[in-house]
Amino acid sequence: MILRPADVDEALAHLGTGALARAGHTGAAPPEPPVGADVVDLTGVEGLRGVQPGPEGSVRVGAATTVAELAADAGLARSHPALVRTAGALATPEVRASATLGGNLLQRNRCAYLRNPAFSCLQDGGHGCPARGGDHSRGVVMDAGGCVEPHPSSLAVALLAQGAQVELACPEGRRRVEAHELFSSGSGAGDHVLGPSELVVAVHLPAKFEDERVGHLRASSRSRAEWPLVEAVARLDVPAGTVERARVAVGAVAREPLRLPQVEEALIGTRAERGAGEGVERAVAQVRQGGTPLPLTGYKVALLGAAVRGVIEEALADPGR
Repeated sequence: MILRPADVDEALAHLGTGALARAGHTGAAPPEPPVGADVVDLTGVEGLRGVQPGPEGSVRVGAATTVAELAADAGLARSHPALVRTAGALATPEVRASATLGGNLLQRNRCAYLRNPAFSCLQDGGHGCPARGGDHSRGVVMDAGGCVEPHPSSLAVALLAQGAQVELACPEGRRRVEAHELFSSGSGAGDHVLGPSELVVAVHLPAKFEDERVGHLRASSRSRAEWPLVEAVARLDVPAGTVERARVAVGAVAREPLRLPQVEEALIGTRAERGAGEGVERAVAQVRQGGTPLPLTGYKVALLGAAVRGVIEEALADPGR
């Protein structure tokens, strides 16, 4: 039976009885529900959609807000440009029109072995990773053992850079987690840590930096409709022309999206007008030292370094708003 709750509380009540949630998503479809199982359709649930300004420059974004709505929101472009730029570069207009914020965060990864019924692996409850000894040319650069397929979410990279929190709800109540905690699945099977009866309700974005400048780069093997080989987002606070705070995040290089604190630290004190000065060189050097590539992903180390350099230089050249 398809259940169409009016609000989040009603949806959670259905989940508490064992019903399965379904909403907009990007990427691999979730498993088919068992015959006779109730399915909760979240697409019309009040409170799961829209961008709402909050106190002191913060913003709440509902999980069912489409990627296209994020990319086109003028207020969000002023307050949180890194998220808007990332959303606007994602996939194609058709995908952005239907994919949602929550769906992009919770999507299944792109591993061809996972999608091939002839194989079994860690991700489907089996043992081992056939990609590790097979074709892993699009795999991780930071190898932690186990599964070698990168996390696929672009918006997660932007949320890490934004310092966002994710609001979760289950029949027992609600909680907020830091964005990185949603993806702390390590090298194992999961792409996220959401429980079977939990929902992503919204994302909460803190206020922008005082003098915020941003950069975003999505490197792929073709210019349209391709999953990234490397993605990077940088946010710099540059009052009086000197970097005082930095947040740099990358995706498509590990089992989860990553912040690069060593890169951020190396940027502090960098003068914006110098472009690729000593601070940028120190930051890029940290990226080169941190990789543990697989036999077929060594090329990604150079690509990651170039992407990080690119977003830093773009941010330093950004006139800000």
